[in-house]
Amino acid sequence: MGKIRQKIAIFMQGRYGIDHIYLTNLVIYFIGLIFLRRIEQRLYLDILLLVLILWTFYRVFSRNIVKRQAENQVFLRVINKIKSTTKLIFKRIRDIGTHRYRRCPNCQTQLRLPRKVGTHTVKCPRCDNRFQVKIKI
Repeated sequence: MGKIRQKIAIFMQGRYGIDHIYLTNLVIYFIGLIFLRRIEQRLYLDILLLVLILWTFYRVFSRNIVKRQAENQVFLRVINKIKSTTKLIFKRIRDIGTHRYRRCPNCQTQLRLPRKVGTHTVKCPRCDNRFQVKIKI
């Protein structure tokens, strides 16, 4: 086993390797193999999965490390944006009975306000701007 690992290490030297895009693509590939092919066996799905896995391995064995790292950073920024938006949506749903969310008109900071019906003066903790908020329900 030691010689095989040495040969693999020599082969992978100077190549990009595994990152978040690789892991995501493998998950998508196996989901596609298991679920999509059971639902509908079409040639275009097979071609799409083949292109996905070929592109994934092309990235792993690529020698252009800087470009692959830049792609991964863009991917992570998009994924983190999706995660934070989803987290905020679930938080707002969870707090719907007790709190309301409003944006500060000055700095656009999202404020979590207690649910008190009526018009209130609110002070933004970020920019110290005071503004009126109407909470109906």
